[in-house]
Amino acid sequence: MVLPFFALFSIFGLFPLLYTFWISLHDWQLINGGQGFVGLGNFADLLTDSHFYNALGNTITLFLLSAVPQLVVALGIAALLDRPLRATTFWRAAVLLPNVVSVAAVALVFAQLFGRDFGVVNWLLGLLGVPALDWHAEAWSAQPAIALIVIWRWAGYNALLYLAAMQSVPAELYEAAELDGASRWRRFISITLPGIRPTIVFTSVVSAIGGVQIFVEPQLFDTSGVAGIGGDDRQFQTLVMYLYEKGFTQFDAGYAAAIAWVVFLGCVALAVVALVLARRIPGTN
Repeated sequence: MVLPFFALFSIFGLFPLLYTFWISLHDWQLINGGQGFVGLGNFADLLTDSHFYNALGNTITLFLLSAVPQLVVALGIAALLDRPLRATTFWRAAVLLPNVVSVAAVALVFAQLFGRDFGVVNWLLGLLGVPALDWHAEAWSAQPAIALIVIWRWAGYNALLYLAAMQSVPAELYEAAELDGASRWRRFISITLPGIRPTIVFTSVVSAIGGVQIFVEPQLFDTSGVAGIGGDDRQFQTLVMYLYEKGFTQFDAGYAAAIAWVVFLGCVALAVVALVLARRIPGTN
């Protein structure tokens, strides 16, 4: 019974993917439906679309600024929580708090923190003599702010995954390494990281997929008032935001479906890269 169930699940999971590809091959308006078969015309248009390349570049930049540091921060938090601490339960619950708070509330709070006129960040910079910045106006300022939202939301969640994996590493390995004179850092590199490699692989793949699909954080950070634009000059518009703009603002479902397939292929490619890199960590067996 189990195998037929998973086979049926796979079929239903594959159907939306194939249907999206079918739509991408048509001049398909969201309201009026298919207007004619265009083959790979929508994909060809993507190759000459400057807005698409802008969104692709922004997506890659946000991924590098958020997903990679997020996992490093999560490892550091997990290593601290794995040490003997007072009120251990409190600290473990505290690091998960950002993940359970509504993303809309988190993004709106960060949008105010990075406000141009009354933002707390600009106030702190003013104390140091740094002129106030319009964080939303330029890509170089807006994208790190958005990446900080992602890191703040997900670092604690991944830290708990790493912590659970760390506590399953046999204590005898640490005791033997300590008797051999290995430093705390050497024990972390030689025992902890190899011991939690499966968890690192999992979080790397999931973070890679999430990085390509990023939408909510930049969308709520946007103060332009136009959904999917990503700033007045598209300075932090991502691929999924561009998909939203094409599909649900301009109602061009065929073009949006082509973008969706690019996002899907990007998720697959980055997931494979993350898997390969994570598996380069030596295993314990």
